[in-house]
Amino acid sequence: MTRNVRALLALSLLPVLLTGCGADKGSGTTGAAADSAELAAAAEDWGVEPELVYVTEVSGFTVFPASLGAYGDGEFAAAYRSDKGSTRIGLFADHSTLTAENCAEQPLGADALKPVACEQDGKAWYRTAGEVHEYAVPRDGVVVRLIADKKKVDRTVLREAAEAVHRPSADELAALRPAGDSSDT
Repeated sequence: MTRNVRALLALSLLPVLLTGCGADKGSGTTGAAADSAELAAAAEDWGVEPELVYVTEVSGFTVFPASLGAYGDGEFAAAYRSDKGSTRIGLFADHSTLTAENCAEQPLGADALKPVACEQDGKAWYRTAGEVHEYAVPRDGVVVRLIADKKKVDRTVLREAAEAVHRPSADELAALRPAGDSSDT
């Protein structure tokens, strides 16, 4: 039930996180992967374990840097919003596992009490419940989840975000950290 509450809270907080502030444009996947010291420093700033830090790219969406950080029981969270600002995709990463046996048992977002339908889509899981859907991407002992409202983000866009999940490059990490933060803190 704790995951239900976290998922519900995540979706309810996205509008709050995304109002009143402009978002910096992401730098894309340019440059080399962030080195472990840079990643560790950023993760410490955000209050998460370095192995949970993932980002994505999706056409027409920009990460909201102020949304990056710890969520729930040590999950990593980030909010992406459409260039028009009214549509959101949440990215969450945690140490859970997702299998055919447990996929439908794990609650999904704001509709956490509704039955979950699971479908394997390549190496990812496409999950739906009520008005929300997600792609869950297993990566090296971490599950990265991209979640959105089905009426606002279609499956193709969500799949695009899932396929683009990656560890941040040095350039991306620098763009996501608040001004004044540096990897040598």
